[in-house]
Amino acid sequence: MLKLPPLTEDDRRRVKDLQDGFARSFAATVDDRNAPRTVVIVPSLSLDQEVLARISGVHHYEERQLCMLLLLRFPRTRVIYLTSTPIAEPIIDYYLHLLPGIPAQHARRRLTLISCDDASPTPLAEKLLERPRVLQRIREAIPDPGTAHMACFTVTELEQALGLALDLPVYGCDPSLYYLGTKSGSRKLFREIGLDLPAGMEDLANADDVCRALCDLKHQRPDLKRAVVKLNDGFSGEGNAVFDFRGAPQAGVSNDWVAARLPHLSFEASGMTFALYSEKLKAMGGIVEEFMEGEDKRSPSAQLRIDPAGAVEAISTHDQLLGGGNAQIFLGCRFPADDAYRLDIQERGLAVAKALAARGALGRFSVDFLSVPDGKGGWRHVAIEINLRKGGTTHPFLMLQSLTDGRYCSQTGRFLTPGGEPRYYIASDNLESELYRGLLPFDLIDIAAMNRLHWHGTNQEGVAFHLMGALSEFGKLGVVCIGPSHERAEAYYRETVQILDNEGQFWVRASRR
Repeated sequence: MLKLPPLTEDDRRRVKDLQDGFARSFAATVDDRNAPRTVVIVPSLSLDQEVLARISGVHHYEERQLCMLLLLRFPRTRVIYLTSTPIAEPIIDYYLHLLPGIPAQHARRRLTLISCDDASPTPLAEKLLERPRVLQRIREAIPDPGTAHMACFTVTELEQALGLALDLPVYGCDPSLYYLGTKSGSRKLFREIGLDLPAGMEDLANADDVCRALCDLKHQRPDLKRAVVKLNDGFSGEGNAVFDFRGAPQAGVSNDWVAARLPHLSFEASGMTFALYSEKLKAMGGIVEEFMEGEDKRSPSAQLRIDPAGAVEAISTHDQLLGGGNAQIFLGCRFPADDAYRLDIQERGLAVAKALAARGALGRFSVDFLSVPDGKGGWRHVAIEINLRKGGTTHPFLMLQSLTDGRYCSQTGRFLTPGGEPRYYIASDNLESELYRGLLPFDLIDIAAMNRLHWHGTNQEGVAFHLMGALSEFGKLGVVCIGPSHERAEAYYRETVQILDNEGQFWVRASRR
């Protein structure tokens, strides 16, 4: 990781001036579709690279923010999209032809694509900072810096330094607030504002701390069957591991008993070892908390936004779809969350958002919960973590919003088209099969066209793809299936999987002839 010098007082003044100017220009133009603006999109995964490397096709995750190309539906908006490696032209063409009411050629003239031509496992923001000529090309592509800003996946010191290098404000949290988005920081904020959260301990610095915390937790909760160990900066559940207390001595567990079993944690990340996990604990810290048991267990999430003028807004709720050995890995989501509790989740999310806004937070973020029946006909919701950045629920909702030009109704927790009709979706970043390996983005688009597996603008429902760059090498892609009901959205999803499987099987058979 690039070692950056600490910000000088002059740097801090520049950051404040840029952010203050952004707040003023945002307030003046937010409701004007025709206002000139430039959005520099930096989909940098500035997270732990060794943990990220265990996610299949993760270097293509820079494509997840391609949904922001749909900002080009605003006729005076320019987009500069930055990537580590070039994005295939058929993928760009696919997004531009999704634009409602704007000719693709008109949009293409307002889009600038800039790549570092560097596929190394290094955050994009770092690659950009090391290439002064690329930075100059970005500056030259911005017609008016006073109406431009950076939109990032996450904001660390790297993205802040990039903003200073480009003299641009950043639509995201100052890195000084980063701790609030860690597992430990989340638990502290939840406790402060009175939200229910799992029993546990935070700010654990190493494996010895984890061992003592597990032992203490079991003494507090003798009936506890399992506990979860989480890295503070874990991503999509990849930093989680489960400790099993079943088979513990009747007289109670000792520190030695826990220590002997700690190396046998059940890791969610494929190929993770205890030695590497211990190193990560030393580097980023972690937490221990009870494993919430229950046959009917849900994982709802509230998405919020704090705009540059300081206004707090509920954006959406989702039920997250989880997988992995202990159902800890984020696979996708269903929108909106169950109507039995989505407004409760939204209310709790807004309480977190107001606390964050009071601390100066900015941008889109989410708050994750675990929900189990309370035995009284309702639900118990425990707050799990704050993702103080964009995440896996961000791009599907942006696709829905951009494709339909509709709005989220915070009173009902539903999304409505301009005609007042509700829309639902199921989305996944993990539609993956060996059968799909070797398919190029053009092949996917051809299959979709042949089977009418696309977005139907007239009916405002259908299918939209993403992560297409991961298809050929990893047999993996993302999909958002939108319909007027949960049932219709899920039918689109099943149809998509069936068609892709059939195509894959056909070509496998053909290759064996």
